[in-house]
Amino acid sequence: MSQGIPSIKSVMTSFPFWIEDHAKLDQALGFMKEKGIHHLPVKKEGEVVGVITRRDIEKYQRFTSTEDTGGESTITDIYIRNPYIVDLDELLDNVLLYMSTHHIGSALVTKNGRLAGLFTTNDACRTFGEYLQEHFRPQNGDDAA
Repeated sequence: MSQGIPSIKSVMTSFPFWIEDHAKLDQALGFMKEKGIHHLPVKKEGEVVGVITRRDIEKYQRFTSTEDTGGESTITDIYIRNPYIVDLDELLDNVLLYMSTHHIGSALVTKNGRLAGLFTTNDACRTFGEYLQEHFRPQNGDDAA
């Protein structure tokens, strides 16, 4: 029996983490390191307005001195506006193809317009690896042929 294509909700990372757009970059980077995450949705007055990545913050800090910014750089300075946002029930193949075609590293997942989770290229790799293990491992337990 064939299963249908799963929706994004079955493979996304559910989490409550997000940051306000006026937060300092150092605060965001510290939080990301503490939680072991690389993408952080950005909210402004409760509404999702973007996403920021650990890589973007580190790159910005490498090429921008504190003398240039007075040490006051905030999320607003560099977050990715108009992020890719999908509904909880969007089919996984649609999300994967869109992310690949547009060279996007993450999708923000919403339910009724509210942030429900995040789907990243790490989630895609993990999901595909699990799929391969489940469908292509020898059934008799004998890995050596």
